[in-house]
Amino acid sequence: MSEAARDAMRRGWCPSTLKPMETGDGWLVRLYPPGARLTPQQLGRIAALALAHGNGLVEISARASLQLRGVTALSHPRLVDDLLAEGLLDEPDRDGPKRITLVSPLAGLPRLDAVLPIDAFALAERIEAAARTIEGLPPKCTVIVDDGGPSSLDGIAGDIRLVGAGGGRIVLSLADGRCYGPLAEGEAPALVAAILRRFAALRRAAPERIRRLRDLPADALSRLVDLPDAAAPAPRPAPRRAGLFSQSDGRVTALIALPFGRSRAEMLAALVQAGRDEPAEIRPSPWRGLAFRGLSPAAAEALLARAQAQGLIVDDSDPRLSVQACAGSPACTRAQAPAAADADRLAGTLAALLREGLDLHVSGCAKGCAHPAAADLTLTGRDGRYEVVMEGRAGDAPLATLDLPALLARLQPGQDWHARLKARGTRRNR
Repeated sequence: MSEAARDAMRRGWCPSTLKPMETGDGWLVRLYPPGARLTPQQLGRIAALALAHGNGLVEISARASLQLRGVTALSHPRLVDDLLAEGLLDEPDRDGPKRITLVSPLAGLPRLDAVLPIDAFALAERIEAAARTIEGLPPKCTVIVDDGGPSSLDGIAGDIRLVGAGGGRIVLSLADGRCYGPLAEGEAPALVAAILRRFAALRRAAPERIRRLRDLPADALSRLVDLPDAAAPAPRPAPRRAGLFSQSDGRVTALIALPFGRSRAEMLAALVQAGRDEPAEIRPSPWRGLAFRGLSPAAAEALLARAQAQGLIVDDSDPRLSVQACAGSPACTRAQAPAAADADRLAGTLAALLREGLDLHVSGCAKGCAHPAAADLTLTGRDGRYEVVMEGRAGDAPLATLDLPALLARLQPGQDWHARLKARGTRRNR
């Protein structure tokens, strides 16, 4: 690639890649793999680049992007050149979201129930192409593309949601949950683009007041859609977020999650080595992990065994899957508590409740980056201690502010807060 072409691409890249966020452990570079997929060789190269140009920490976000930490002003230009050379960057030349769609990493697998869902990945790529022509979208604008299969994305928030309804039909909903349709799969990209253009125009008129679709009142949301009302899709069980998934063709997909969304690069390199004899398509997961698709049963078992030995999550009952935690201090300059380190101890204390459905958010500061929504229990760092919020968000008024030992004591079985959280879980599961 010529230097002129390279410079032109750099000027249009997402700020999280060319203009990385400064953190306590260096710069954070966010990477969206082209087509939301990787080969094992590409994953191996990302691990190598994380070690060569950063501090070796790799994260997967709730939007299934990869993040390299500890990059420096000196190493960043070389990292950019290496990512370009590897074909690992394909970002639009505009501000706003660098990848707008989110798809289950298990979409499109040969299904045991013989149901033919929509082609979620192909639909997502058509929506991506349409969205690249729209100026003024907020960086976190998200379109959920859910094929309607067992790997439900119902628990993941988005601005626009498309859910397969069978027979190549789709039901669309917006931030208020109101459903429209059904519409044919082929009609969806143009309709989504039309909704986004109308929203972008409203946002340009009031950028401080309108940041996301959820900021619009219900009547304004309904005017974005030229479709009749539709019944909501039938509720589905919560998806499994880790483990083995059988396919109708005799192959197996292994879904591996990173504890609290982060891993050493060496661990990822070890996974690549474990699967080197049987290449798989790898899809990043919104459950902060990686899906290795289309393996033989023996290769999938070996991969999970290697992942488990590395301390990664291979079982859907692992309590760490129900904990959202940011990097915390000292990795983040804003953090006022070591959220990631403390999350592991908290997960151990609350393991039984987490397996029963409790969700825990440990945030280094009031921004709540790892989980903007409410959680059963939210702990927000404040001067080395934690503000305790139940059924709320980071930054909400706390019940108390405690250091970690005192907090762990109050959350032990037999203590008042443990009983309150257990009662909430009982009510929810009735």
